[in-house]
Order: sequence, then C-alpha cells, then structure tokens
Amino acid sequence: MDGLGKPFLIHIEDVFCRNQGRLVMLAGRIERGRIRKGDEVEIVGFGGGAIGTVGGIEACRRYVDEASTGMNVGLLLRGVAAGAVERGQVLAAPGSISEYTSFAADIALLSEEHGAAEIRTGERLQFYIRTAVVAGYVTLSQETDVLYPLHRGDVTITLQRPVALEDGQPFAFRHHGRAAGSGIVTLVLA
Repeated sequence: MDGLGKPFLIHIEDVFCRNQGRLVMLAGRIERGRIRKGDEVEIVGFGGGAIGTVGGIEACRRYVDEASTGMNVGLLLRGVAAGAVERGQVLAAPGSISEYTSFAADIALLSEEHGAAEIRTGERLQFYIRTAVVAGYVTLSQETDVLYPLHRGDVTITLQRPVALEDGQPFAFRHHGRAAGSGIVTLVLA
C-alpha cells in the first residue's frame, strides 16, 4: 500500500507473450501504490478476475525488486494465461477494486467547434476510462431532455463491458467518432 492507505493499481497498456504463451509480460503505468516482486495481483475489468504473481519488474530498462506511483513498468506475471489479459484492464491487489457496467456521472460537453453535439437519452458513446475503450449508453436525468454543447449534466451510463471503476474516476467520451466531452464518476452502481 502507498502512504495514503490505498493498494496499488496499474493500468495495462500492452500485453506480450513469451515461450508459446506460457509467460505473460504486461506494460503499464502505476497509478498508485507500490508493487514488489512476489506480490499477488488480480486482473480486473472485461470480466477478468484471474489471479497471478509478479515474477519480475522491469523499469528504465533494468530489473528492479519494486516500483511505485508514476513509474512505467513491465511486469512478468506467473500463473496467468495469455488470453486472460488485455489492454484496458488493471492490475490491483486482490479484492481492492471491482468492475462495473453502470455508474452515475457528472459530464461536461465540449463546444461545437471542438466536436460536441447534442446528447439525448439512449445515445451510444465511446468511453475512455484509464486505458480502456468501451461503448456504452447514456441516460439523462428525468428533468433533462437534451444536453447541448458547453453544458453539464448528471447522467447514468451503462457500459457494454465491465471495467474497473471507483467513485471520482475521470473519463472522456466520443460521440460519432469525435471528441465530445469528459466526466467524473459520482457513484458506481451494482
């Protein structure tokens, strides 16, 4: 755990397989905490849940025994099948974070010149949460019919695949292939 009492969390950016898929090397950035060689990790997101052990840590082109917040690392995992890991998932201390498909959020739309368009209930958007890219649908609050560019609103979002989420998690979204806005998770929903 880091000094704030939160366990480590690592964004998975790339997955490499060695020796016909028996060894899995992950590349990513440590969002928080400290990870050590020999730590047990859980793969969270996209229906993950596999548990493995850190067999090695590579940082700055050399092997180290531990790495901490802000570092870009390569992690050699033992006990995890190559097909169980993909970009967009996270590595975390077992049981420290969960995956969800629904959440409440406060979103802000960009200007029309920067790509935003009107958003209505039922619109399909692409959400960018950490390194995950996942499609989802938006539901506006009952008192709102439409959100216009440069406006904010409270919404509920339902994703097509589960991702690792926490209250306060920032995200961005695209609408019809164009950057449309950003938001903050206000409440994860079961």
